[in-house]
Amino acid sequence: MEDGNVLAWKTEEDDSLCTLQEVFQHVSPHLGFNIELKFDDNIIYSGGALSYALQAVLQVVFQYAGNRPIFFSTFQPDVAQVLFLTEGGTAKYDDARRNSLDNAIRVCQEYDLHGVVSEVRGVLKNPSAILKAQESNLTLLTYGQLNNVWEAVYVQYLMGVNGVIVDLVEEISNAVADFSKPDLSQSTFSSSSGKGGMHEAFSQQQLGFLLRLIPELIQQPH
Repeated sequence: MEDGNVLAWKTEEDDSLCTLQEVFQHVSPHLGFNIELKFDDNIIYSGGALSYALQAVLQVVFQYAGNRPIFFSTFQPDVAQVLFLTEGGTAKYDDARRNSLDNAIRVCQEYDLHGVVSEVRGVLKNPSAILKAQESNLTLLTYGQLNNVWEAVYVQYLMGVNGVIVDLVEEISNAVADFSKPDLSQSTFSSSSGKGGMHEAFSQQQLGFLLRLIPELIQQPH
């Protein structure tokens, strides 16, 4: 950007992107990586093409990652190894597995994945999926612009979402540090699942807060 104008940026002329190997070599080994495997939504890939792309990435990871924590995520159901990315029904694709949070959970169950990373509005529109994920011992994370709104993060905290991906790391981290757990002694709503991962009850005040806030958050532009 120059004088307020957005200028074209050409890799060949202006700079080159670092490779995954270079990132591993120059970033602190104590920093964990989320490696998102990206594929064109409009291409139907053969199994061989997917395997070739995956092996190329894994070769670099095995050789240069060391002991740093790493997890993989992708929107491509046939490549997902750890976390399956989904828009949670907020967009439609030819592959039905990508069109709902419930389908994403089924993908994880079929391929024995660790969990789901969903667009946050998909979770807020379908909160029952949180319990389904927990009953399947799946981790549930969210991403999206709403996660830069601390109230949206707080709602997810109360609902039992395991983690959020945010842009405003410092601001949201400070807000999360001040979150308090629900007062279960004033419970008016409880889960019968018996699972420890989800907050099992909300007070009347907290439940009212959720019911008022969720529709407003879902309707916000993104």
